[in-house]
Parts: sequence; structure tokens; C-alpha cells
Amino acid sequence: MEVTRIRALRGPNLWSHHTAIEAIVRCEPEELSINELAEFEARLRALFPDIGPLQATGHDDAIPMARILELSTLALQAQAGCPVTFSRTTPTLEAGLFQVVVEYSEEDVGRLALRLAEQLCTAARNNTAFDLGAALHQLRELDEDLRLGPSTGSIVYAAVARNIPYRRLTSGSLVTFGWGSKQRKIQAAEMDGTSAIAEAIAQDKELTKKLLDAAGVPVPLGRTAIDVDDAWKIACEIGLPVVVKPKDGNQGKGVTVNVTSREQLAAAYLAASEFRDDILVERYLPGNDFRLLVVGNKLVAAARRDPPQVVGDGTHTVRELVEQVNKDPRRGSGHATSLTKIRFDDIALASLAKQGYDADTVPPKGGRVILRNNANLSTGGSATDVTDDVHPEVAARAVAAAQMVGLDICGVDVVCDSVLKPIEEQNGGVVEVNAAPGLRMHLSPSFGKGRAVGEAIVSAMFADGEDGRIPIIAVTGTNGKTTTVRLISHLLTTSGLRTGMTNTDGVYVEGRQIDSGDCSGPRSARNVLSHPDVDAAIFETARGGVLREGLAYDRCKVAVVTNIGTGDHLGLNYITTVEDLAVLKRVIVQNVADNGVAVLNAADPIVAAMASNCTGAVAFFAVDGQLPNMAAHRVQGHRVVFIEDNHLVAIEGKLTQKISLADIPITRNGSIGFQVENVMASVAAAWAINTPWDAIRTGLKTFVNDSDNAPGRFNVFNYKGATLIADYGHNPDAITALVQAVQTMPGKRRSVVISGAGDRRDQDIRQQTEILGSAFDQVILYQDQCQRGRADGEVLALLREGLKDAKRTTEIQEINGEFIAIDTALATLKDGDLCLILIDQVEEALAHIAKRIAEA
Repeated sequence: MEVTRIRALRGPNLWSHHTAIEAIVRCEPEELSINELAEFEARLRALFPDIGPLQATGHDDAIPMARILELSTLALQAQAGCPVTFSRTTPTLEAGLFQVVVEYSEEDVGRLALRLAEQLCTAARNNTAFDLGAALHQLRELDEDLRLGPSTGSIVYAAVARNIPYRRLTSGSLVTFGWGSKQRKIQAAEMDGTSAIAEAIAQDKELTKKLLDAAGVPVPLGRTAIDVDDAWKIACEIGLPVVVKPKDGNQGKGVTVNVTSREQLAAAYLAASEFRDDILVERYLPGNDFRLLVVGNKLVAAARRDPPQVVGDGTHTVRELVEQVNKDPRRGSGHATSLTKIRFDDIALASLAKQGYDADTVPPKGGRVILRNNANLSTGGSATDVTDDVHPEVAARAVAAAQMVGLDICGVDVVCDSVLKPIEEQNGGVVEVNAAPGLRMHLSPSFGKGRAVGEAIVSAMFADGEDGRIPIIAVTGTNGKTTTVRLISHLLTTSGLRTGMTNTDGVYVEGRQIDSGDCSGPRSARNVLSHPDVDAAIFETARGGVLREGLAYDRCKVAVVTNIGTGDHLGLNYITTVEDLAVLKRVIVQNVADNGVAVLNAADPIVAAMASNCTGAVAFFAVDGQLPNMAAHRVQGHRVVFIEDNHLVAIEGKLTQKISLADIPITRNGSIGFQVENVMASVAAAWAINTPWDAIRTGLKTFVNDSDNAPGRFNVFNYKGATLIADYGHNPDAITALVQAVQTMPGKRRSVVISGAGDRRDQDIRQQTEILGSAFDQVILYQDQCQRGRADGEVLALLREGLKDAKRTTEIQEINGEFIAIDTALATLKDGDLCLILIDQVEEALAHIAKRIAEA
């Protein structure tokens, strides 16, 4: 067995709505059924007992090795704790070649699982060893490193529950919620609205205390020391005991509390100096350590934090008791678990020494042994929820502290006996204000109930009813995609929306091109969704991007399918039939939001059938409003767009809108059939997101299909009295539509300039000139700059074959080079002639034509 290609499908895709790893797997003849491999299943189950049932992929009982790879990849992830359930193996038309798809929750974990599954299959095949324990440990470790921690995860899960889309911007905790102009970002438990100044203040503990004191919030006395002697001087001034800590530390690092002697202070100063140069000495406040979580202007959670400790049983040593506590599955070595393992280090040993113990002491039964003076969860402490106990005055002081510093999400550390009464009555105080506070103690406290802090943070970013989504309009089909995308964008811009658009020409935001080239894939779509100036996004969705990576979003508001041609890209990437192509194209329809709309061409039976795959509403369009499916849809009160009496008509129930085709320049008064279809699709899409009809009318009237606005899409020029038409049509259906369009235009002598895309099937390339040979007097063939895998001259030979039975063509020329071919055609044109130029290098060819027109 050989894995020949691996892809990560990072969004909804051909196979499912899940993220997945797709692999192309080649099996040897004897591997097409594991039943032919003696003892294979027994050896496999001995190596991996929890693999589950092995089921065939088709109607027969044969289970190919590729299927075993699939099931092993899924089961390994599941055993490692990943929430995955979907997998599939599909045979291709080539014998022994399979497409294997397995869901993943973290891409790198999925890739690793596939590699380990391949090793498992090889071991079972060859009767060699496979270390299952090591494999699962490797997967678990990688998953823990990559998956969201509890704090960030709680916010993400709360957003998902509200249907707010999210995207991780890094492998860490930087996450964006929503799209375009409605997006917000967090970094762990810190929102994008938090200023760098507020964060800097929170890190400067001395400045924080000054500001809080000015706001009337009780704080302990203290200041920064310049050396050990100064630290002792400060301690004597404010009175022992004291706390020694780094001025801008976090997570309890370098903090020593309840310092009562100069010797202890010197040791504490040295410990703090390991983390920062500036050391703060402040009055020690006796009492309990409380963390109050403030989000916006509300206290949303509170917890009492207790230092790491063990309770003696009269039998085990302190070290053994710590080992027992650390076996709690809630305790881990990082921040991925709700609690952290207690560290047995020098600080712990020093704390034991203060109590007269060492690591091998057996404490008395019931005796409490403190392992650290600070109560941070990150050093092994525990937490008890006290949210319901917080006195209103205590809550008010916490909110005042957060607002004085300027933090949207703030962890306020308070030391006092109890939160049941005001801090001032207990001689307590606020000892720290923390930016990006950990949420673990509130989500999964050691004792008490967890609090919905993730929901509170999401509510602070998005008001009730908001989901952070902007309208996404996805457009796919064989022909007309780019023009439709551009026209929809123009209609929405006319209505006042700031649009982001991707197509085969580039990426555009508010009409400005920010990227060039073929940008019809998911990477460009993600870039648009990340742009803060986009109110609506319109994406040309080509088959290649969906196959390579899936969609860039989870749901779209509108999906437009223009048509499904019979000769475009078939034979590539295992898409061999029109039915295969339709299944791929309908991915956007399957992922329309429940409150969205699929805009489908009712005149194309394959497209119209996609209506059953849409969970939202369906709008049909077709030139003939009397088609059976159009009539039935209309009677049921659903949306239809059609042509009647040279008017575009849009109907839903009793609502009717009419626009004269004479007011839509792109259609040339309705004579250009494919542009009429593009207009109907665009109007239905704009209507689907409630674009005002006045804006739609104005947009249609002002959209000009020139080489600047829609390059390579039926651009018409005048050259010495002859009509030039430049178009990027490159498949039989597009050629047919172009021929029908130019036949409505005057032309004494008709010529065409054409090449062919090498990645099409032979019959598709031949068919293009077969169509042209019946409509043009002169055909000029040229060779593309890129032959896309074809041998030199191979495409020209196929084009020439298509002309051998031409009914009209009397003159055929072959030219090496696109621009030379254009010049050859222009040289023969006379007043009243017509020339169709099927361009390859769109921008360069249009610039060349413009130059020749200017020279003329």
C-alpha cells in the first residue's frame, strides 16, 4: 500500500461538513481484500484491539487495505481523545486506487494519525511490532499542545453555541470571531478592545496600586525596592509581615508571602529577582485569597484560592501524598486541564521547612501541610466557587479596579477574611489586577459549580441576537461565474454596502484590487473575511479550491449555481462525469444557512435538482417562466426570476418587480443570452439578502461590462470600424453561448482567434473548434503560453482536428504566440467585420488590444 497524496480539507468539502484529511491510496492486487491476506485481521486486532468492526466499502464483502487505513486513522484519533466520528473510503475508476477521507479536530494530529495508521497496517501486513501505547501517547501529547486551552476554549465554545463563526489565527490562543466589519478578536482572555496602555498598567503593580488608591479601592501599602537593604527598609516602614514579588510578574512566579524576618526577606528577594529586576515589597494582608472576575462592568465569577496542600493520613510521607494528589485526572502539567499538578521543588521544600517537615516526613492524620504560600492554580493551588457569596460592595470595588486600569476582562485579586462583607470592614485589600486572567478556576473549580464565563465574554463582544456574520454569497457553475460575482458586487455596492469580492482576476475590497491572479479559492476568501472594511462578501467558487481545501466558511447566506457544463475540467482530480461535477458544485448549496437562499438555474435539470440538497430557501431563475419547475415554484409562493416581454420579472407570492432589459446595458437589450442569465442570477442573489429594489435597478443600469470592470467577459471594442469582442471562454458550453451572442451582432466577415487549455479532455478541445467552424469564416489558432501538461503542438493539433468538417470556415492559420495571433487577426479586419478573440493572458491581452486600438 502506498499513500501518494495528502490534503487537509479545512472547511466543508465534497465529503462532509467536517474538517478532514484526504489521502490518495494505492493498493497492491493482493491488498484489494484483506480476506486474501492470511491472519491479517487477527494480527491487526492483536496490535490494536480497539479498532472496532471492519466493514466493507461497497456492495461486496471485499475490504481493501485502504479501508483499514481509514478505520485505523479514525480509531487512533478517537482513542487519543479527539472528538472525531466521520471517515470514508471511495474507489476511483483506476483499479487499486482509493480516496480515503478521515475527520480531524486538529490538522497536525490528523496527519500524524494517518502516518501511524500506515505504520500499523504495515506491521499487521508483515507481522512486525507496533507500539500502540507510544503511538497514542504521541497523539495525545500533540493534541494537548495544539488544542485550545480551557480559558480560550470556553470562549470559543460559547461563540459556537451562538452560531458565531471563529478562526484560529495562530497555533496559540489568538482567535477571531465573526467576519469582515463585524469581527472581534481575543488573545486568551483578553479582548481586542483592551488597550496596550491598560495592559501595561496592569503589569506595573506599583502604578496599579496608585491608581486604585486614587479611586478609593483599598490596597496594601508598599513600593519598589532597589536592593535587599532597601527592601528590608521598606518592610520595616510598613511593618512585618510583608509580601515580596516581581513588580510586573504573573501566575504567582517569584512571589513570597508572609515574610517575617530579614533572612526570609533576603531569600524572597533572590527568588523574585530570578523573574524581574524590579522587586515590589508590600504589606502582607492576612486572610483568604480571592479572585474576582470582571467582564465589562459586571462581576461574573468569584473563587477562593487555596495554596497547594496535602492532608496527612499518618501513613504516607509528604512526597507520597503529593504523588497521590497529582493522580487526580483534573491535574495536568500545563494549562490544558482544570487543575495543575503540585510541584515538588525548592520552594515547596522551603515551605515544608517552615513547618518543620521535609519530603520524607509522615505528617499526622488530619494534619494540613502547605506546599506553597501563594494560591495560584498554575502552581498547584485549588479553587472554591464563591460567586453567590460576594457582597455588592466587594463586587463594586472589583469593577472599579478593572475600570480604573481600563481592562475589559480583569482578574482582581483580593485578600480578606470573607467576601460576605465589605473589604474595608476587614482591613483587606486588592493586591493585584490582572489582564488576560486564567478562567480555569471559574470554569471547573475544585469545589462548587462552574460559571459561564465564556458566555459572559462573548456577550460583552456581541449583543444579543448578533452572530458576527456578514452576508456571504458564493457563486459557482461552469460559465458566467466571474461576471455574476462582479455584477452582484456592483449591486450591493450601489445599495451602500462595502463589498469584498474574489474571482479569477483577483481580490477586490471596495472596488480596489488587493491581490491579482486566479483568486477563486478558499485562501483568498479567508483574506476577504478577515478584512475589517467588508460588509458583504461575494466569492467565485471554483472546483479546484473546493477539492484542494474545502470552503473558507461554515455557512453562506446565498449560493448561486449558474449552470453545469458537459465539457469543463472533466477527467481531473477523479471528477470524471457531469454527475461528479454536479456533486462537487453543490457543496455550496449544501452549506447554505438555514435562513439563507440557494439561487438555482431552473433551465438546467442538474442544477435545479440541487434544490433538494438545500436546508434554506430556493430561488429559481430561467428565461422561460413557464418551465414546469418554475411554474410549480411560483404557485407555491417561492421566488422566481424570469424574462417576459423583454422585461426581467421577479415574483414571490403577490410581490412582483419588473425591469426592462433595455435598462440593463450588459444584455444589449436582451440580445446576449448568457448575460441575461447572469443578470437573473445576480438579481436573485441581491434580492436574497434584501437589497432594496431601487438599488438593484440603479446597479443594473450603471454596470458596464468593459475591460476595466469585467476583464475578459464579453468586452466589446471598435477597431477601424470593425467590432472586436474579447472573452475568456474556454469550454464548449462557453463557446456555444458566445457563438449565439455574436450571431445577434452585425458582421460582414467573421473571424475568431482561439487556443485551448491543455488540462481539458481531447474531445472537449476538439469540440470548441467544431462549434466555431460553423460560425466563422476565418479561424486563427495559437498556442497558449502554458500547455498545462501537454506536449508542444498537441493542443493545436486537436483544435485543427475539430475544424476538418467545418461548414463555414474557409481559412485556418496557426500562430505561435497569443499577441502575434491577435495582430494577425487585426491586420485582416475591414470596416463592418467582426472578430472574436478568445484570450488566455487576460490582463496582458486586453492591454495589447487597447494599445492597438489607440495606435489605430
